Amino acid sequence: MDLFEQLLEADKQSVERFVRFRISARADADDVLQEIYLTACQKFSQLKNRDSFRAWIMRIARNKCNDYFRKKAVQYEIPIEVLTENELTDSRQGVAAASLVRETLGRLGDKDKQILYLSFWKELPQAGIARRLGIPVGTVKSRLYTAKQNFKNMYPCHTESLKGVHCMKKMPEFLPEYRIRQSAEEPYAVKWEELMGWFLVPRLGEKLSWGMYDIPSRKCSHVYDMEVTGKAKVHGIEGVELTAREAAYTDKRDVIRRTFVAQLTDTHCRYLAALRTDGDVRNYITFLDGDEFLPNWGFGEDNCGNEIHLSPKGDIQRTNDVVVSRDRDFLLDIVGRYTVAIGDRSYDTVCVMDIETYNCGVVSEQYLDRNGRTILWRRFNRDDWAFDRYNRKWSEQLPENERLTVNGCTYVHWYDCITDYIL
Repeated sequence: MDLFEQLLEADKQSVERFVRFRISARADADDVLQEIYLTACQKFSQLKNRDSFRAWIMRIARNKCNDYFRKKAVQYEIPIEVLTENELTDSRQGVAAASLVRETLGRLGDKDKQILYLSFWKELPQAGIARRLGIPVGTVKSRLYTAKQNFKNMYPCHTESLKGVHCMKKMPEFLPEYRIRQSAEEPYAVKWEELMGWFLVPRLGEKLSWGMYDIPSRKCSHVYDMEVTGKAKVHGIEGVELTAREAAYTDKRDVIRRTFVAQLTDTHCRYLAALRTDGDVRNYITFLDGDEFLPNWGFGEDNCGNEIHLSPKGDIQRTNDVVVSRDRDFLLDIVGRYTVAIGDRSYDTVCVMDIETYNCGVVSEQYLDRNGRTILWRRFNRDDWAFDRYNRKWSEQLPENERLTVNGCTYVHWYDCITDYIL
């Protein structure tokens, strides 16, 4: 093995992780990776300092990804500058209004970007757009109306009218009584855009409060106030920054603050980075940090994140309190349709089960309504989970709590979570 192959082998995983995070289409990502490796091999002799190989090849990877998106922009007749400019301007809305326009445009689908660009940047009449795209004028009118509505809904300057924006609400001290009843109707497909484990949609303007409730006492142990604070970029990948303020319910002075960066695309939702405080040092770990990041924050093949378009796959089968699953990684599936009655309100939901993807020995139930929002989340521990720490099985610690049998093993209900979405 020559020197180039040795250096590439050491950093190949980081390069692939970087590219697959930026380019979700696997075939396209594979093509770009081949271009990166070929270019690096051809230009390796020009690299004078071999110690800077990682930074050098990551720069090649970044350039090749930019080339890929430039080609995509040409395909849809959208200048790349329209999507990447970030100039600051002053207006009655404050600083960076132009930046907000471009940011909102960048979050739209390709067809919406295309029709808005042709109409507002190129100033083409609807008949001209129809000729350019080879579609009827009636279709142009319909697509333009839809694109303008989508832009209006996503533009953050009028957040009081944005759908899905929540005000912080006080979580109840005790979990309201609830009932879960399986429905005879088929489960529906759902668009689930929440961050796994944190319930917040990583989109500008979103905020949320949620509480953690011990079972069987039903008493709230901790409250989390979460908010998207702005846009962020990690290794050239755009996302949003979120903050989480965790406080003990009985002692509001006992506060932990967390910061994440996450990304929501048309197909997946994923974490890009997390901030840890080590003494007086703010330590950011990202998706390129391998084992330091992936076990706690990574999910999916090549750490693509969780799918947002969910429908039953048959990977997990549930009959009452007995669950059987396929032997595969990243087990997350809709297992049925349920009516969840909390207090005096009832919700038509689907149950999404997660088997040991969050933590070895942990199973979760997440009941989602048709808006893809969490109505109720429940955690179950395998009977021997963390036995070295607690020195007792969970069936002994919580003998009255509900149990599931998952692939022949006993799991015991530990705690629940609800959000202010249902308050």
